[in-house]
Amino acid sequence: MINSPAGPDETATDADTATVTDAATDAEVAIAAARAGADVVRDLYGQRLTRIDKGGGDFATAADVAAEQAIVSVLRAARPDDAVLGEEGGQQGAPEAARQWLVDPLCGTLNYAVGTALVAVNVALRGGPAAVADPFSGEVFHTDGHTAWVRRDGADAPLAPTSATRLVDVNLDPPFPGAPGFRAVDLLADERFVARFRPRVVSTSLALTWVAAGKRAAYVTDGGDLSESVHFAAGIALCRAAGCVVTGVDGEPVGRSGQAGRAGAAGQAGAAGLAGRGLVVAADAETHGLLMSMMRA
Repeated sequence: MINSPAGPDETATDADTATVTDAATDAEVAIAAARAGADVVRDLYGQRLTRIDKGGGDFATAADVAAEQAIVSVLRAARPDDAVLGEEGGQQGAPEAARQWLVDPLCGTLNYAVGTALVAVNVALRGGPAAVADPFSGEVFHTDGHTAWVRRDGADAPLAPTSATRLVDVNLDPPFPGAPGFRAVDLLADERFVARFRPRVVSTSLALTWVAAGKRAAYVTDGGDLSESVHFAAGIALCRAAGCVVTGVDGEPVGRSGQAGRAGAAGQAGAAGLAGRGLVVAADAETHGLLMSMMRA
């Protein structure tokens, strides 16, 4: 078992990764891999790092690359026959493999590069367990595909979504494929939104874990089908397992499986197999319904 993660000022390598073998569960492997990446991200924070231009204004740092290598090393040790799709390393193994891990080693690279400690390390088995690590708090949000937990100081606590904070994270990063029909910035200017919620802009998928943990009422981003995105797959799995309402900005279920969180929520009656575009993740059906009514107006 992997049950003694290091604190934010310690290394988790011995506690979390050294004991991971092929006998570990997929959830344990996800946790160990995310922690291994988080160790690297935390250790390199504040250092002057090489930037790797990816075009279109996007870039990676040496920390992105090193963290992904640490993650893949854990996955290879525990699951040598599985395929891996990494943000930096691309496809490793057959893309049509029955089991594929989706890895975003440092979500929030721009934040990280300018010294803002708001980032996430995402590891998800497609259609299965997932883990999201916060390198700076030491927390690991994880799911076995059925329930969702946060591991903090070596102990697990169940995640409990709630809209009580009224805080909604809205991703304003381009591109904006939903425009002109949907613009996130228009949502922020909606009088009904202002009357009910308070916006936040974090620019990292760490915000998804905060919805699952009750720290945010909702999260909204434009985009295509994000269900198998290395950036969002782990957060989506976590939120679904926690009981959040998960759809696209068009109200359709996210992903080919048609999973959509709590049954009966507004906007979740789309035809099976349709993939919603973007994401609206809400702590409860009422919050989801309110946001959808604003976006469809």
